[in-house]
Amino acid sequence: MEKAQILSALQSHFIAAAEPHLALSAQVQVLGLQSGTLSIAASNGAIAAKLRQLAPEMVAKLQNRGCEVSGIRVKVQVSYDHWQRTPVPRKLSNTAQKALKGLSLNLENSPLKSALERMARSD
Repeated sequence: MEKAQILSALQSHFIAAAEPHLALSAQVQVLGLQSGTLSIAASNGAIAAKLRQLAPEMVAKLQNRGCEVSGIRVKVQVSYDHWQRTPVPRKLSNTAQKALKGLSLNLENSPLKSALERMARSD
């Protein structure tokens, strides 16, 4: 519980010290403070680069707020939503269906022949 409170306080100080478009973004999160180094996670390389560029300025602002921060370490932690793309039904042209049917007629009974016939029948 204490660690959560510390992280919450660090996040609040970070929000006050960083530029609004970075601080209030869901793409930036304070990870912790260890040996005077504030660790921050960024969701992509562009945001991480901007944070690294602004790090000296943010360290000074955090120190002015009473935080014992001597440096900032930025990590890129790509997170992504687990979403499934809905499959788009595909339809074979009449020419393709005829070609598959013709090929299947030239084959002996086999799994390949069955698969070609199923493909030729699909609408």
